[in-house]
Amino acid sequence: MNKELRDRLCCRLTFGTAGLRSAMGAGFCYINDLTVIQSTQGMYKYLERCFSDFRQRGFVVGYDTRGQVTSSCSSKRLAKLTAAVLLAKGVPVYLFSKYVPTPFVPYAVRQLKAAAGVMITASHNRKEDNGYKVYWENGAQITSPHDKEILKCIEECVEPWNGSWNENLVDTSPLTRDPLEEISKIYMEDLKKICYHRELNTKTNLKFIHTSFHGVGHDYVQLAFKAFGFKPPIPVPEQKDPDPDFSTVKCPNPEEGESVLELSLRLAEKESARVVVATDPDADRLAVAELQENGRWKVFTGNELAALFGWWMFRSWKANSSKEADVKNVYMLATTVSSKILKAIALKEGFHFEETLPGFKWIGSRVKDLLDNGKEVLFAFEESIGFMCGTSVLDKDGVSAAVVIAEMASYLETKNLTLAQQLTEIYEMYGYHISKTSYFLCYEPPTIKRVFEKLRNFDSPKSYPKSCGAYGILHVRDVTTGYDSSQINNKSVLPMSKNSQMITFTFQNGCVATLRTSGTEPKIKYYAEMCARPEQSDKTFLEELLQKVIEALIENFLEPSKNGLIWRSM
Repeated sequence: MNKELRDRLCCRLTFGTAGLRSAMGAGFCYINDLTVIQSTQGMYKYLERCFSDFRQRGFVVGYDTRGQVTSSCSSKRLAKLTAAVLLAKGVPVYLFSKYVPTPFVPYAVRQLKAAAGVMITASHNRKEDNGYKVYWENGAQITSPHDKEILKCIEECVEPWNGSWNENLVDTSPLTRDPLEEISKIYMEDLKKICYHRELNTKTNLKFIHTSFHGVGHDYVQLAFKAFGFKPPIPVPEQKDPDPDFSTVKCPNPEEGESVLELSLRLAEKESARVVVATDPDADRLAVAELQENGRWKVFTGNELAALFGWWMFRSWKANSSKEADVKNVYMLATTVSSKILKAIALKEGFHFEETLPGFKWIGSRVKDLLDNGKEVLFAFEESIGFMCGTSVLDKDGVSAAVVIAEMASYLETKNLTLAQQLTEIYEMYGYHISKTSYFLCYEPPTIKRVFEKLRNFDSPKSYPKSCGAYGILHVRDVTTGYDSSQINNKSVLPMSKNSQMITFTFQNGCVATLRTSGTEPKIKYYAEMCARPEQSDKTFLEELLQKVIEALIENFLEPSKNGLIWRSM
């Protein structure tokens, strides 16, 4: 009992890669009425300090469908409490009257010129969880130093203010505004900027299945397909409507692959549909499956989809740009644990490629900087099926990604090509990029720290490994300490991230492998990719080599049996 009380009351939620996220329940490290009120009070104090016109600009609040309707922790109730704190202080609040995709909040922040915004969601996490995702005035998730400063302000405002509990203010205050109709309308209009074959879309014979995983996506994906000229995708009836229990899946995460897409695939076979698109519960991520000629389904990885999106967005830009358009002004981005395929395409085609730290908060902020400096950003992604097509939303967006992949599939159909066949052509042109991602569960933080500290003091103090089994290591980058052996001064170009563990090894054989801790779960993740040159076309050999490097990595660096790590396949 004492341990449970300490766990609940002696620590506070902190901002991770996805904002504040935890189980719903009692205690300062859980998502509940009090912690949401405290977080919003801290937000108010910080925003008041940052923006002299905060009361003119206002604040955006959105929410998903999590939590039982009768539960005090439902996303809708927590959104109302968030709004109440600000309304009580005279701040206008743009509170969506209905659940929305997460991308609608950052989109609304920019469109409405609000000071900031919050989305109440835990995305694809288990049903017991919820979260509090913060967006800054630029439409990107908050990064340092805002996160640290907001936490300081939260600590100074732990006592609820008068009016903070009064969710009735949402219905009675003249400062409450509902942006749903306006934002939905202009979002769908903006989508058309990345629609390049509307006439073709209206004629295609391809059928598409869509599952919204019991979340918010159904209505909005239907509207997006209409904006592109498509017939509506066929919804999976059992998963179309919101269900906070996620009753048809063990895990509401489409990234888990064929096992959680079973209802979609069976419906596709029944309807003779070749392509399935799946948005996660808050519709900011996208999974795609395609029926192959052998009758089997291929569920694309995030890295494979990024190769397709990157090729498509550049091809479309090239076909629709004026002769004066400068390819050197064009950018694509990816997180550092994602595939390097965009880098390979950029090197050959002449545009710029940049890496960021893991998490779309880093991508969004960097994209805004590039846009402010007159650059053109076509596409950005993270390997965990998060895609940003265009720059209307400075965050990952499953709604826009779903309709872009549908247009791509329809175009390829006119060339008698499938998505999988086009992916092979991309790899043959730019070099095979074969990747594998998985993770080990570890519930003891000291063990995780010990694993990474050993890598920093491998053969002697402050020395990193020079090889892993039979495989020589060319470079080591450790963003936790800011070290990068590939740089002249040994300093990482990426920002130092002291609060998370992440070390990347570049091998002499072309493999790149990263070990990092999860920002939201008790995991040590590994990301490994074999980056081959176009002339290295023996895919089987490359796959076998990658597997051998991964085995050596696990055996020599993670030592699962010694450290009590529990392996989970992805």
